[in-house]
Amino acid sequence: MAYQWSFHFLWQYQPLIWKGIGVTIGFTLLTIILGLLIGTLVALGRMTGRRLISAPLVALVELFRCTPVLVQLIWVYYALPVLAGVELSPSEAAIITLGLYGGAFYAEIIRGGIVSIEQGQWDAGRALGLRHFTLMRRVILPQALRRMLPPLVNQSILQLKNTSLVSVLAVPDILYQGQLITSATYRPLECYTMVAVVYFLILYPLTHFATRLERSLAVGA
Repeated sequence: MAYQWSFHFLWQYQPLIWKGIGVTIGFTLLTIILGLLIGTLVALGRMTGRRLISAPLVALVELFRCTPVLVQLIWVYYALPVLAGVELSPSEAAIITLGLYGGAFYAEIIRGGIVSIEQGQWDAGRALGLRHFTLMRRVILPQALRRMLPPLVNQSILQLKNTSLVSVLAVPDILYQGQLITSATYRPLECYTMVAVVYFLILYPLTHFATRLERSLAVGA
């Protein structure tokens, strides 16, 4: 017997759906901002040349890059409070985890962009008597930013995709709301199709923008 698709029942769940979309976008923005801040500090710390600073930062980056983000979410929510003696809400655990996870990747992108600048640019800046901070701000970073932008945008898109995992901690994102609606209506195909469509409508313009940005920077290089 053919399955009878019906989406009209979702209309009455609009408040839950919009709440889920708002939480998803809010988590994405928060974790991108936190990740960029962490990534910038880690990247600059790794470039100090001091092993006491760079070695722990390398370990932190590799830890978050080489373990699944779902495992990290569960560990931070359940294990970290036991070790640190601090209670974390599901939202707090999710923001901390996704911020650190994104920060590990942002750090490598930022560091890679900076070290990709030719040594001659550094030497020319020093020859002009520029201090390190001024050299970075006026010479190195403007050039590095052009190279960093496409991977930074792509990583930010991945941050949005990763928010779907916070539903395992009962954070009320769009996937969690879809699960709630499914349990109330017993219509999983329609509910999860709706969730997929919502993600597509958010992500497609962003991926299209990332592609156009990469092409424009390649032409302008």
